[in-house]
Amino acid sequence: MANLARIAVLVSGGGTNLQALIGAQRKNLLSSGRIELVISSNPGAYALERAKKAGIPGYAVSKKELGSQEAFEAEIMRLLKEYDIELIVLAGFMSILSKSFTASFPRRIINVHPSLIPSFCGQGFYGLRVHEAALAKGVKVTGATVHFVNEIPDGGEIIMQKAVSVREDDTPATLQKRVMRLAEWRILPAAVEKVSAEIISRK
Repeated sequence: MANLARIAVLVSGGGTNLQALIGAQRKNLLSSGRIELVISSNPGAYALERAKKAGIPGYAVSKKELGSQEAFEAEIMRLLKEYDIELIVLAGFMSILSKSFTASFPRRIINVHPSLIPSFCGQGFYGLRVHEAALAKGVKVTGATVHFVNEIPDGGEIIMQKAVSVREDDTPATLQKRVMRLAEWRILPAAVEKVSAEIISRK
């Protein structure tokens, strides 16, 4: 396994993007890296059940229980070191990571965001809010972006984007589902494979 990039997926909710990565790994579409660890900021997240079913070690790390951002990030860092993680994938992870944390993993943390950055991104834009904003603006095309993570929310270099058409009768919920199916679940595994391949080529 030494020739595969060791991946951790950080989650907070249902884990549909995690499932897309697990599926890509099974189909060998993700072949340069392997998911070795799942960390959830929410102890009740269904994503942890998905990890368990796939035989991937899963841990809950709660900021509320640990009492501070520093303690929360220290515990995540401890797990990442324990599993010798080389690439961190934020897949519906609802916590903003500090500058000191992101600086510890330059070009080693990637995130999927449900819009075509630079539209509808940054502080406060997550989940259905992104799609509500897109519909309120009347855009005809939206999509998803996978990007490197730095200290600015949604501010890192773009790795991949995919466009999705907006329909006249869309609601935030129908648009969210279509962006997931047609964009997020396709480009996230592809981007993880691309970055994993780059990591192992530099080993």
